[in-house]
Amino acid sequence: MKTLDTANVPSDQLDDLERYAASIAPELGDFLRELLGPMRSGDEIIISDDSATLTPNQAAERLGMSRTHIYKLLDRGQIAFDRVGRDRRIPINELIKFEEQRQHDRRELAERFAHQNQTTASATDELADLL
Repeated sequence: MKTLDTANVPSDQLDDLERYAASIAPELGDFLRELLGPMRSGDEIIISDDSATLTPNQAAERLGMSRTHIYKLLDRGQIAFDRVGRDRRIPINELIKFEEQRQHDRRELAERFAHQNQTTASATDELADLL
């Protein structure tokens, strides 16, 4: 697994890369365009293969949570892991799946709260009209 720091890439070079992406094979161009968004934001890009694994400590750091919380998630079966002796290793694709599910759940919860607020506002308006 390799981490690329993109914070210091000049924007004119990113513009050049975008123009280049438009002139090459669609598959590679799509790949480069997919990388441009995080690069423009200055985000780190992590490159790994499907067989890469993380320790619970590395997973906690990546997710921005405590190691204790990661162990709770592992114990509940919310993140799949493999045992290596007495240690646990989390396949990177399982961690990505967990991150995607967590983002989906957050969006769904936000939509439910937004819908609930709209319903409450509508009910309040109807009651006010009746009074």
